[in-house]
Amino acid sequence: MTTPQIELTERAAKRINAILESEKAGLLRISVEGGGCSGFSYKFDLDQSATDDDTVLERDGAKVAIDSASLPFLADCTIDFTDDLIGATFRIENPNATAACGCGVSFSI
Repeated sequence: MTTPQIELTERAAKRINAILESEKAGLLRISVEGGGCSGFSYKFDLDQSATDDDTVLERDGAKVAIDSASLPFLADCTIDFTDDLIGATFRIENPNATAACGCGVSFSI
């Protein structure tokens, strides 16, 4: 089995590094859970280390862990960070999603 391609943008890496430093955490954990207005939702947590079944992305020192159950849902995604009039947030551009809610945290496949 090949590992799905997931891109971590430079903006996202910069923001993750700032969060990890201020919160004294080792990595950002991104997972997919059932629920949300479109069926699935993204969850962001801070953690000290990865587990054996995690895939770890790294860019410019920023580390992101994705568990094996969530990995197929995030295949070919781009993880970005935006800071605009609506607010500052991580955005996941997911080509696998067939629908998404307006907030960008919930999606369906």
